[in-house]
Amino acid sequence: MEEKVSRIVHALQERYPDAHCELDFSSPLEILIATCLSAQTTDKQVNKVTQVLFADCRTLDDYLALTPEQIRGYIHTLGFYNNKADNLYKMVRQLADRFHGEVPSTREELTTLAGVGRKTANVVISNAFGEPAIAVDTHVFRVANRIGLTHAKTVEDTEQQLMEVLDREDWSLMHHVLIFHGRYCCHARKPECDACPIREDCEYAASVIA
Repeated sequence: MEEKVSRIVHALQERYPDAHCELDFSSPLEILIATCLSAQTTDKQVNKVTQVLFADCRTLDDYLALTPEQIRGYIHTLGFYNNKADNLYKMVRQLADRFHGEVPSTREELTTLAGVGRKTANVVISNAFGEPAIAVDTHVFRVANRIGLTHAKTVEDTEQQLMEVLDREDWSLMHHVLIFHGRYCCHARKPECDACPIREDCEYAASVIA
């Protein structure tokens, strides 16, 4: 298994050398907000919204000055924008009241904020603070279980199994690499197995060929 994992990691990193977070951000606060807004929405659409939002709101005080209705005005093109606006309104106040206006750097603290689950917290600690983490979104969940890196039925178990089979220093990069592979090759409905660099080590490809 270790040799298989090593081959998969090497092949995918070679295939996607520029794999990175595709959300636009320039601070821990911005990546936190962008990630919260990205649920059930494409990064491309989030970036369109945050281009305007981040230009108008450069500090936490700017967000604190917004009403829920004003936040909805910024993000109304996103899915579930009502819930996201309510959570953002609460979250910035929690940052001000409990964290001295700073984005916390631990998963445990981040997940106490409104609208922040484990996946979002992992994205933030990885991209904002350089802490190794694997955020399991729909792409990571699908690809990891499809190719056989994991055999899990839940997001939580997928994350745990990935942490067990991958070297810790590869966690953050492989999060991005698996997302890229899911977006550009291992599609949900029609995976491009013929063009896949890991098809010889992929359990799904083996089952299709068989």
